[in-house]
Amino acid sequence: MDKLIIGLWGCFFGTTVLILAGAALAFHRSLHRISRNAALTAVAAAFFAIAFLGGLPIEDPDALARFLAALAVITSSMLTYQLFATLGLLKRRRLRQYVMLALSLVCIMVLTVGWWLPAKLFLAMGIAVGCLLALMALGTCLRSAWYGERLAWVAVTSVLAILVALLGFGWIALHRRQSVGAVHIVTAVASMYYVFTLAYVLWSRYAYLIELHAVMAYGPGYDPVTRMRSNAETGKLVSEVFERFRERPAPLGIVVLTIANLYALERLHGAAAVNSAFFVCAGRLRRLVPAHIEMGRLGKDGFLLIMQNCSSSKRIIDLARSVESRLRRSVSLNTNRDASKLETGNTVWVAEIGIGVLVVSDPEVRGSGAVAIGRAMSRTAISYASRIAWLDQSSGETVEIPEVRPGQH
Repeated sequence: MDKLIIGLWGCFFGTTVLILAGAALAFHRSLHRISRNAALTAVAAAFFAIAFLGGLPIEDPDALARFLAALAVITSSMLTYQLFATLGLLKRRRLRQYVMLALSLVCIMVLTVGWWLPAKLFLAMGIAVGCLLALMALGTCLRSAWYGERLAWVAVTSVLAILVALLGFGWIALHRRQSVGAVHIVTAVASMYYVFTLAYVLWSRYAYLIELHAVMAYGPGYDPVTRMRSNAETGKLVSEVFERFRERPAPLGIVVLTIANLYALERLHGAAAVNSAFFVCAGRLRRLVPAHIEMGRLGKDGFLLIMQNCSSSKRIIDLARSVESRLRRSVSLNTNRDASKLETGNTVWVAEIGIGVLVVSDPEVRGSGAVAIGRAMSRTAISYASRIAWLDQSSGETVEIPEVRPGQH
């Protein structure tokens, strides 16, 4: 039983670490709101569990009980506010202020009254107030679910889990010498489920902001297949970048990627398979390419990447190698048009790619000309072992960039 309990709590804390890692990745991709909320959820849940499991260096039982009571009330209020915001119930500024003020007053009143109560009674009151806030949040979630909010049903189960966890933590803290193993098991499982579901709700609720930002930036030029600029919008981007380049000359790194076997894929499996392949390849590119590099769809079979202020050719070559390594991994394509069977696609496909890389230093070079050169180089690179072609500035010829094998530098 003890090993099972230790394992479950280890899984819980491991889950919070994974969520923190995901929050760091989201922050790196400039998704600051998502990362902040996910990190706050993970840290609050982990600290709450550590405190109630007796992991804090507080020797006095009464002082520990009073601290846990305050922690329960403050954390419950904070998570209740966060849940309301996640469900989109606090869009109006005045309502946000009222809710924040009401929750703050609840915390102040409970802490003031609890100060005059015995420590254990204060702890019991803190747990009770936390459960009442959870029940209020549960009612709000049920109301949102009744009105058709898709994520509200997930939030309902999440709040039920935190209600169970609160009761379990309260029992552990109030009956520390009589703690039953079953209580630890139920509390750990409920805590894990809460963290998982709340992270899912956060991501699902704010994921649309990513696409909305792209739609607002690209307008009609937004390509829903790749979630990038469309081919026409990429042409506008090239014109704007090279116009700025002529005003303030700084080397531009151009990477053109061509996928050679899309036509064969379409002939074998249809246009849906091509869209699926583009969707997967574009997703890999978006996750790999840093935010400061401009990117868009190019033609029917390629992508364009532009690195501004490319002072070092090594940076653009390393980027090309990373892209080549990531996109040449096998893909399991969905070729079934039936929506109920979209996750059962079993067509394994590997992109045959070629990458053309060049650095533009001459302000007189036209953007369309530079892209055309990169596109021709990418098609030539398909026949190279490394799949990467480089425009040698000294000779003006296209040369292959050698493959980097493990152990080479």
